[in-house]
Amino acid sequence: MRLTPLGIRELVVSTILACVAAGMLSWAAVCVSAWCWAPVGLVGVIWLWVLWFFRDPARMPPEWDGLFVSPADGVVSDITPLGDESELGCAGVRIGVFMNVFNVHVNRLPCDGRVVEVTHRSGAFLDVRRPEAAEKNESASIRLTHRRNGNEYPVIVRQIAGLIARRIVTNLTPGQDVKRGERFGMIKWGSRLEVLLPSELQGQVRVRIGQRTLAGETVIFRAEDEE
Repeated sequence: MRLTPLGIRELVVSTILACVAAGMLSWAAVCVSAWCWAPVGLVGVIWLWVLWFFRDPARMPPEWDGLFVSPADGVVSDITPLGDESELGCAGVRIGVFMNVFNVHVNRLPCDGRVVEVTHRSGAFLDVRRPEAAEKNESASIRLTHRRNGNEYPVIVRQIAGLIARRIVTNLTPGQDVKRGERFGMIKWGSRLEVLLPSELQGQVRVRIGQRTLAGETVIFRAEDEE
């Protein structure tokens, strides 16, 4: 199982704490009460869950042009039309994906493009399933320029911290060229990802609310070819 290097700190800390706790409980089981053996198993289960949380499986993005993929493993929580006053600067659509603590949390880019700006915003840590969470929670917004058929289109990917999440990692810099399905960061311990796409792309949303997604593989939008 491949693990993401973005979780090294948490893995080291959890391993040390698990070893200390298991050692103390084992001593207590031998010297005090045999009932102390039971929590040793619980410590092991928690450590294995931390290990599982930071897994980073290989993914195979689709090769066809015009396809935009999910930035996260999870469930499509909402598909919202956007007006001309949106952050895109034009009308469009926002596709939200909710990740629970059992999903793979490594985030991937939905399309090829160039990073224009990365903006971090401090905020609250509301449950991301609440409507106001997108506006009030801590987040990081990545603005991309996507080229297609000789035209440039704005695309925004937003990482939103959740009720448990406390750290957003975004490994992108302005001016960087990126590829569809490329890893770019993660949100630790549950969260939400959003993709904002302009109407000018002239395409169709290819997912539905409640559908499960795989980061880098599940197609969420297909742009139409120009005639």
